[in-house]
Amino acid sequence: MLAKNCYTCHGPKQQFAGLRLDSRAALLKGSERGAVIVPGKPEKSRLLTAIGYQDEIRMPPSGKLTSAEIANLTAWVKMGAPWGQEKPVVKRAQHWAFIPPREPTLPAVRDARWVKSPLDRFILARLEAKGLRPAPPADKRTLIRRATFDLIGLPPTNAEVTAFLADDSPDAFAKVVDRLLASPRYGERWGRHWLDVARYADSNGLDENLCYADAWRYRDYVIQAFNDDKPYDRFLTEQLAGDLLPKTGVEAQDNAQMIATGFLALGAKMLAEDDGVKMQMDIIDEQIDTVGKAFMGLTMGCARCHDHKFDPIKMTDYYGLAGIFHSTKTMENFRVVAVWNENVLASAETQRKLAAQEAEIAAAKRDLAARKSAALKRLVADARRRLGDYLLAGAELRRQ
Repeated sequence: MLAKNCYTCHGPKQQFAGLRLDSRAALLKGSERGAVIVPGKPEKSRLLTAIGYQDEIRMPPSGKLTSAEIANLTAWVKMGAPWGQEKPVVKRAQHWAFIPPREPTLPAVRDARWVKSPLDRFILARLEAKGLRPAPPADKRTLIRRATFDLIGLPPTNAEVTAFLADDSPDAFAKVVDRLLASPRYGERWGRHWLDVARYADSNGLDENLCYADAWRYRDYVIQAFNDDKPYDRFLTEQLAGDLLPKTGVEAQDNAQMIATGFLALGAKMLAEDDGVKMQMDIIDEQIDTVGKAFMGLTMGCARCHDHKFDPIKMTDYYGLAGIFHSTKTMENFRVVAVWNENVLASAETQRKLAAQEAEIAAAKRDLAARKSAALKRLVADARRRLGDYLLAGAELRRQ
């Protein structure tokens, strides 16, 4: 009831007269004029006189609450104004996800010899606080199996296990890890996680469910990015705006930048939508939602209709992004059945050769058509001549 009738003026976004009604603590604090409720004493609670229109302040100003609503609020105050959640609503700036990270102080530990990296100190400190000890180190056979499954998703071969067991050098395990990271299987294993985030599929789904004939190019781009250890910021930039990045002059790299924008082109599309404007805005909405989830771990789609209550996402932010994506060319058109936009990746020389070959094929087809036409004309002329001969012969027979 309070959320429906009061939060617009006395909620997280604004507090007229300093009054906020979205937590018990704020409610008990009251307004600039003092307390608005006295738990257990509705007759002394100014909130009730205001909603009952018994004072010069009449709330809500849009119209008096129903008698049932007033009775419910009165009974609630008489009960002591219980609140389901005693903690006040967390402000956006206080939520851990929106606080800039700081370099933490490393905790002290008793068994410093166990620590191999700064992260180990946090794990060991929690274990020691509970009176626990870390698990013992894994034996070499278990270690290589864990590392191989983790990095490439496959078990080690017998030869790899044998070689690792026989290697007593201090960097034996480091060499195993380096070998696994250099394997093409590494990108295939870990690229799948990003492809899930990027909602990769080989078709558009929904109504027509047509095939994305070149979706595999984006899949291979992601795999190669992992295998090349591409910096994460560059990885994201290429997927958002690879077509706008400066050309490098290296055909493979320039093509990769363009292919990376498949991140925006993928996804569900209602290609047979009768309303072209709706189709365009739904595609933009899907792109914004995917960008928010993939890059920031935030759902942004709700801001299409309203500001987020806790996340610092406003409708103005949403439509600012929508304006950017509106200016991109994801689709060739928005008519039924719509067609997505495609870009040519072939080099100028390859395109020239293709054009020459297509021109040669077209000329051959024209020549074949001309030959067929000439042959047909000869056949028709011959047929007419034969028919004339038959008719003359028939007439001669009739005369005889």
